Amino acid sequence: MARTFRFALDRRFLPLLLPFGFRPRRDAVVIGDDGVFTATFGFFTLRTDRANISGAHVTRGYRWWTAVGARRSFVDDGLTFGTNRDAGVCVHFKEPVRSALSFAGRGHSALTVTVEDLDGLVAELGPAPEAS
Repeated sequence: MARTFRFALDRRFLPLLLPFGFRPRRDAVVIGDDGVFTATFGFFTLRTDRANISGAHVTRGYRWWTAVGARRSFVDDGLTFGTNRDAGVCVHFKEPVRSALSFAGRGHSALTVTVEDLDGLVAELGPAPEAS
């Protein structure tokens, strides 16, 4: 059965999310019956086979300007689909995954998503190797 994880929206940031096309009732992380992991955030979608995920772990305490919206990390090739500054799940990929925010033909080695059920998503994907 497909599992859907909704974003944990801090409504104070909703005006900042609207330019990304974010819609709270539609956008989510879905792990489909077909084994496909899909994260939809407004105009952006990241999709990969579940077999390409090496694990996930919870991260906390972001700066709002680096956590809210759809953005590529300035530090590494990670991607964030963020709706709050409190906590999210960092999903690690075995092979980089391309998105509309990928540059120079490179994909992303990780995606952070600020979903409501942090522990449920980690349990579904398994712990990241470095979080074990």
